[in-house]
Amino acid sequence: MTRRNFLKTTSAVTAGLLLPHSAYADTIDLSKVTFDQEIYESNNAQTIMIFLYGGASELAGNITNLQEIKPESQSSYDNYFGDITATTDGFWQEAGGSIMQELVDNQEMNVFRTCFSKIRDEQNNKSHDSCVHQNQTGTMSNEAAAGVFTNIAKVLYQKGVIDENSKLPFITMEGDSTFFATPTYSLETFLKANAFDADLNNPYERRYDDQWYYYTRAERDANPDNYRDSRASLDIAMDSLAQNKNNSGKIKDNFDKRVELQNFINGIKDATVPDIATPYRDNYFADKLQSAIKILVKNPDTKVISLGSGGLGGWDDHSEGREYRDRMQDLFEALKSAMEHIKAENKEGNINIVIWGDFGRGVNLNNSLGWDHGNLQNVYMLGGRNYFNHLGVVGETKLVKTGEVNRLYLQPAENSYWFEPASVAATLYKIYGITNPQYLTGGHGSIEAGLFT
Repeated sequence: MTRRNFLKTTSAVTAGLLLPHSAYADTIDLSKVTFDQEIYESNNAQTIMIFLYGGASELAGNITNLQEIKPESQSSYDNYFGDITATTDGFWQEAGGSIMQELVDNQEMNVFRTCFSKIRDEQNNKSHDSCVHQNQTGTMSNEAAAGVFTNIAKVLYQKGVIDENSKLPFITMEGDSTFFATPTYSLETFLKANAFDADLNNPYERRYDDQWYYYTRAERDANPDNYRDSRASLDIAMDSLAQNKNNSGKIKDNFDKRVELQNFINGIKDATVPDIATPYRDNYFADKLQSAIKILVKNPDTKVISLGSGGLGGWDDHSEGREYRDRMQDLFEALKSAMEHIKAENKEGNINIVIWGDFGRGVNLNNSLGWDHGNLQNVYMLGGRNYFNHLGVVGETKLVKTGEVNRLYLQPAENSYWFEPASVAATLYKIYGITNPQYLTGGHGSIEAGLFT
């Protein structure tokens, strides 16, 4: 068994034993959620969630303790990475840090360096499955909780600010995600996340390309190589048939809506990006991010897009830390282009981008030249000027030496601001007008430290 698989297996078993069962798993009553429509409308928030599955190291965003770490590390940082340069605020320049510094200096990004969980420390919980579940449901102990974006969807629907006429209010560009989990809810169809890929291939568009059985034999025989040219007339015929053969009501309405959404998505797909100083790189992640911004710019009904980080690779960096360094560089190059795109569209006030993951990692460079699971991570928040103040860098860290091989960690320094991971969910709830987010998070409030205007 490889080192990585061994660690995954043991952590998963341990977490299963230690994660407590929630006493209130089925008792969340959304009627008890308080909502301020004025805040919701003033913020006009739209969110892109970039979740770094696998648990990214915090070091790209914080090498302020590096000189203390180096002599304690199992493997040599200098020998493996070569030059590691700190920016003014202690970002790792060669790992996206120069762009992080630029974004902070331009008042476009806040970086919280002390997302830390005392609860996980007490549980000795560094398991991927349980930590992802906790972060994406916004609770530290409720195993049956719904996803953060499911809760937002239900609240906004109950409060009457989105309804079945809202176009694509929730979108996933990463496939299934616990952010949209529905274990305790019956979710209305129009609130479920619509799935798109980087190319915005249209799920509402009829696909006839290889469906020979949609065509008459006469059509195929007359033009065997190009019988697809008849798709326009076939579309009209199919829609006419649907209207003639179905009774009035939702079935007919849905056929009409399919045509509307087909044209709507194709219009977004064809939209061009304004001239920006840093054009998007040609890679799958950058393509996804660009498409996500196009959707938010063209469609104010879309509230949330869950992006993941597909196209960059996973973040479970037990070995080969150089790949993490290069991945962070690629991530922040795309984010730099994204912020230029958002600003060019005059949307930096309402669009926010949140980047974080399962957990952080230790800071011992192990004998596989990577880092093992830890319990402190950075949370990056870009945009959102309608509701976020610019704080720059928040939180200071200290090095904790356990005396054991491969047990070297960062933790919040004494008197530093820090928060449990559930506070990220509470922050999202707050920007969408929920004024008692702690009700949904088991008591955890939003990120504060002066973040909100």
